[in-house]
Formats: sequence, structure tokens, C-alpha cells
Amino acid sequence: METLNIKKIGKSFDITIDTISSDKSISHRCAMFSLFSNKTSYIKNYLTAEDTLNTLSIVEQLGAKIKKDGSYIEITPPNKLTEPEDVLDCGNSGTAIRLFCGLFASVEGAFTLTGDKYLRARPMKRVANPLRSIGAKIDGREDGNKAPLFIRGNKLKAFKYQSPVNSAQVKSAMILAALKAEDTCKYKEEELTRDHTERMLNGMGANIKLDNEGFINIKPLNDYLKPLDITVPTDPSSSFFFAVAAAINPNSKVTIKNVTLNPTRIEAYKILEKMGAKVEYIEKENIYEPIGDIIVEHNELKGVDVNENISWLIDELPALSIAMSLAKGNSKVSNAKELRVKESDRISSVIENLKLCGVDYTEFEDGYEIVGGSINKATINSYGDHRIAMSFAIAGTICDMDIEDTQCIQTSFPNFKEILDTLY
Repeated sequence: METLNIKKIGKSFDITIDTISSDKSISHRCAMFSLFSNKTSYIKNYLTAEDTLNTLSIVEQLGAKIKKDGSYIEITPPNKLTEPEDVLDCGNSGTAIRLFCGLFASVEGAFTLTGDKYLRARPMKRVANPLRSIGAKIDGREDGNKAPLFIRGNKLKAFKYQSPVNSAQVKSAMILAALKAEDTCKYKEEELTRDHTERMLNGMGANIKLDNEGFINIKPLNDYLKPLDITVPTDPSSSFFFAVAAAINPNSKVTIKNVTLNPTRIEAYKILEKMGAKVEYIEKENIYEPIGDIIVEHNELKGVDVNENISWLIDELPALSIAMSLAKGNSKVSNAKELRVKESDRISSVIENLKLCGVDYTEFEDGYEIVGGSINKATINSYGDHRIAMSFAIAGTICDMDIEDTQCIQTSFPNFKEILDTLY
């Protein structure tokens, strides 16, 4: 089990970072969505982390030809997806396993999806049940709630579905299933979640539109989609660790280059701005996603109440909790029960580790309240969650920190420690 020993910086920094990992959500989708075309897709800056490489491997096992040429990956899809000879390993990725459920639901053949011990413990009925309701054949442990999951492709009915959870993974799985359904499908969520799936598929020629009742209308495909020709932007969730580092270290500043400025992905920066940090956005043009630079400067932070757009903050709330612990006054997170079913129970993981750091808190079923002021050195348990590990590594820039079980960082941000070292 790997341990990271992080030391207090003790000085200001002003750095520009252009080597942060490419966006994981978009990388996963690039590999999968290439299968909806009949021509080669060209993808620059595909994330080469464990989870996204697993997704690329799965696409290859389905019959795609993959060629790597410098910073480009070329994916040439097969005429027909091949039934794989072996179990498909999604590693630690909830995005991969849930989106593949939707993709395979209508594909002729049998498919078995699994992952590491943490992924095998995560709930899957949230995607299995809505897919089953339209004719998908999905089974697994605990009646399909736990991986390994077994899927046999089937003809799918058109649907009108209002989701009880705000989840981009559930939405994306249903959209992918809808592309092969009998007729136009409708999907609704209470709160807009990450919309990379809709943006990218529309950019490829799909017909996915929001109607005036708030339903996403998905027309089934009559033909192949156009291939992708995309540069994957920097991941704003990974970048956010260094935004927090600048915000909490006096007189410090960070410029993050070529990050997606999709509104569903930069809410955490808006919260940091609300807390008092200086944040600037410099937008550029891109056909699939809004892209630009984000500049974050230190300023005195104050407590904040976070109770909306939670689905836009699921990955960043652990890092925000570090900023909240060092802010003046109390901060409260609510309506965030979804945090309990991520790579770890992130409510429990955050507050148990903050407790070790001497931070006062109150835990709720759907969030927590943090008493700001200071954070102290501790030995932290990551619970196998890369976001927890990296969040407390950033806390270590203020007070030293030892973080146990940090191999999980490789799943999303292989060069995290290398970039962290440049702050010193």
C-alpha cells in the first residue's frame, strides 16, 4: 500500500500548468462513441490513466482497431461489434461500467462487465433497473445491483423516463440505449447533470434535443454517426486540486491551460470564487466543448452554504472541504446524498479524515457542516478513493500530511505528484 508524505510549502507560488491530465469523462466517451461511426476517429490528448486505458482496451476487444501515433489515438470501429471472449474489466470506473450497460443493452451478443473491489461494491441498479424497464437483459450479484454484470443485447422499447436520481452516468446509459430503440425516447432529470454525452453525440450528428417540458428527446439512429476529430481538454476536476492549492496558500496564483469551461463542470470554481478566491475565465472556441484557461489567486476565504447544483460538484466537494476547513466561519454542504455512492462514501471519508486533522464538523445523511479556521497534520486513509487522496495531499501543502493507499491516484491522474512537486 503506497503512502504519500506531503510537506508544508511555506512560500508563495505563481505557476502556469499545461500538463494536467486530460478530461476523464470526455476520454471515456471518445472511446465508446467512436463505435457509433463507420469511419476512423482521431482523438488527441486521450487520457492515458488506468481507467480510460481499460475503456480503450474494452473497445479493442469489441473489434475496433486502435493505433497510437504520438499524442493522437486513431480508433477504427468494426462493421459489427464482436462478442468478447472474456470478461470486460472497467477497473475503478463507474462511468465506464454504467455507460457500457447502456451501449451493450441493444447490441447482439453477451457481455460481462466487472471492475476492481471498489467498483464491485458500488450500486448498479440505478442504471440496471431503468434499462430493464425498456427491455434490456441485465443480471449480476444482488439481482443486478453489484458487478460483475451480465448483459445480453435485446431490442429496446421507446421510453419516457423521469429519473429519481440526478446522475450523468444514468442519463448517458439511457441515451446510448435510446440510440438503438424502436422510436424517439424521452429522458428527464430534476437538475441538469454533466452534458458531455449530449454535446459530443450531437457534434457527431445525433439528434438529441431538450423540449419545453424539460425532457431530453433522443431520436434513434438511422445511420452511422460522423467520426470524432477532437482534442480532449484538460480535466477541470483534476485541475481543481491546484486551484484549491492556490486559494489556500498566501500570495499564490495558478493558471490552468486549455480546460473545459462547460458550465456543468466548473461549478466548484464558482463556489471557490463565492468563498473569496480570485477566479478568472478566458474562453476559446471548440466545436464539442467550451474550452479556455482558468486563473485562480489566493484571497481570504469565508464560509459558504452549498445546497444546489450538487451533481456538478460530486468530484470536487472533497477538495472544497479542504478550502472550507481553512475558511473563516462555517460551511455547510447539503442535498449531497449522492456523495455516499461514489468511489467511497465521500461524506464519511471527508469527515472522518477531517476529524483526524482536528477539524470540527457535523455529519448529516446528505452532507456535512465544517467549522473553518485551521487544519492539522494527520495520517489519512484514502479509502481507495483518488479524490480523497489528492484532496488531503493539497491540505498537506499547508500543514504536512501522510496519505495512505494512494495507488488509486493512478486511475485518473498519473502525474499528480509530479505537478504537485512544482509548487515547492
